[in-house]
Amino acid sequence: MANQLATYQNLAFGELNQQDIVTIRETIGKDCNESQFKLFMSIAKSAGANPIMNEIYPTVRQNQLTIQFGIDFFVRKAKESDGYQGYDVQLVHENDEFKMHQEKAEDGRYFVVIDEHSWGFPRGKVIGGYAIAYKEGLPPFSVIMEVDEVEHFKRSGIGMQKTMWTNYFNDMFKKHMARRALKAAFNLNFDDEDIADNKGSDGIPEYKPQERKDITPQQESIDKPTDTEEDQKNTVRSAINQAFNKLGITTKEETGEYIKKHAPKFNKDSLSDLNGLLRLLEMNIEMMEAQSDGDELE
Repeated sequence: MANQLATYQNLAFGELNQQDIVTIRETIGKDCNESQFKLFMSIAKSAGANPIMNEIYPTVRQNQLTIQFGIDFFVRKAKESDGYQGYDVQLVHENDEFKMHQEKAEDGRYFVVIDEHSWGFPRGKVIGGYAIAYKEGLPPFSVIMEVDEVEHFKRSGIGMQKTMWTNYFNDMFKKHMARRALKAAFNLNFDDEDIADNKGSDGIPEYKPQERKDITPQQESIDKPTDTEEDQKNTVRSAINQAFNKLGITTKEETGEYIKKHAPKFNKDSLSDLNGLLRLLEMNIEMMEAQSDGDELE
């Protein structure tokens, strides 16, 4: 372990220490070879994107590394931008009352105005949606999309992407539109050129830490003071079962294989181990969602 920590000494940044890097290596970076993982962490460091905060992920497909930025990174960077005034994202259903038109701003550019969007129940199936990013001094920037424009994600050859867009279409559609609106409104294009921008004195962009997401098992986060320990275990077990289902792991054999691979020392009767497994599952789910609709840098 000491040698491994020393290997990753130069990859630590912001609030990420060497032990955090090892944890990232063993979880979301497990499919990378050593060179790919170091490249991934170097890009994360340059961009100031925190893997533990679900802001950046590595994906290896056919031995090719792809770097993906999650929606959380775009939201944070937009909030850090001058003039940020928030954003809104909504789905339009077939039974909604929805009208919009374009207006011309003083600078000659057009922008979208939503005249009406009202609804009752049942709303019917989703037929479209919109995301609006607000920046001080400028007309709202809108992304308007019909469902047909994202249906191809359901037919993706990438299994994870297909699964997430098929099973959680509404959430994925909203994230997709929000990401596009924020990218355009605040010039958040994190490609090779943009990563080099806003460098600090050491050549690395300054990193503004957020509240950390602790991925080490801690019993108190899900415990209820009035519950018995067995009640707490049952609560966590129920959440674990739901997380497995969301990952598409539905049989005892698949569950056993997952635990054997990712938590070989797991003790099903330990509340701490149950909480630790739940956090690992939640981290995998968040990674799936971001990888299914992330901004890719190959």
